[in-house]
Amino acid sequence: MSKAPQVNIRVRPPDWKLPPGVAPGTWDYAHSDSIADDYEAFLASTPLAQLDLSWLTDLLPKTDRPAALVADLGCGTGRTAEPLRQLGYRLLGIDLSQQMLSHAARQGATWSTAQRPLLVRANLVTLDCLADGCVDHAICLFSTLGMVRSRSHRREVLRQAARIVRPGGQLLLHCHNRWAALRDPGGAAHLWRSWWQARRDPAADFGDRTYAYRGLPNMYLHSFGRRELLLDLKASGWRVQRMVPLRIEGDRPLAAGWFMGGLRAGGFMVLAGRTADTGHAARPTLAAK
Repeated sequence: MSKAPQVNIRVRPPDWKLPPGVAPGTWDYAHSDSIADDYEAFLASTPLAQLDLSWLTDLLPKTDRPAALVADLGCGTGRTAEPLRQLGYRLLGIDLSQQMLSHAARQGATWSTAQRPLLVRANLVTLDCLADGCVDHAICLFSTLGMVRSRSHRREVLRQAARIVRPGGQLLLHCHNRWAALRDPGGAAHLWRSWWQARRDPAADFGDRTYAYRGLPNMYLHSFGRRELLLDLKASGWRVQRMVPLRIEGDRPLAAGWFMGGLRAGGFMVLAGRTADTGHAARPTLAAK
């Protein structure tokens, strides 16, 4: 019987001193050397990590503007840097994990100075270090938004994204579907406990989960209902242009209507534009592959 991998975690502060939106498990994840070191190998075997990159390259228009930037909220080891460079953009990578950012810095080691990723260690809830309208587009992939604890903090991440994106810019977002738990053993009981906890505890939300993940005993993740996600985006300054349900495997869109897709989907890929810019020219929309 194989043992769980050992995870080296730096000392965590008391829960009351954790940054806004950062759960204890998220802190451990962001400060683990082994998680960062194994991240690229982990993604290589994950279909979703290939699917979202293909959509990224299809959706963003190519540009020859030297200062064009795309903010990757939760950039990890910088896997989007090369696809963005091929489209003419420079990556502005933002992550809480210095270990992840150290790997990301090596992504552009041989590129020209103007092409190398710009990397910022920051909490996605508090991005006051970035100026209004400083990037062309924003992306938040691989369920990064679900790693932010508390609905108010998740909405703040979305508001910050709308603030830093220039007029005409878009957001490409991935989130897990809350109801996908019904397909797991014990999933119905988990949903019931989550709903009941959310009724009793103002700090909890329906869809919260803490579980063992890659050697971490207490990983936090929030999974969304479709309506919840739509409301959060609208309240945060985004207009949803397309929302695509994904298969549980994360390898392609789910061929189903919304009634069944909302229950059977493993997650959602969302393309949204800033609500203040409803008159700008239409961008490409998500298409089933």
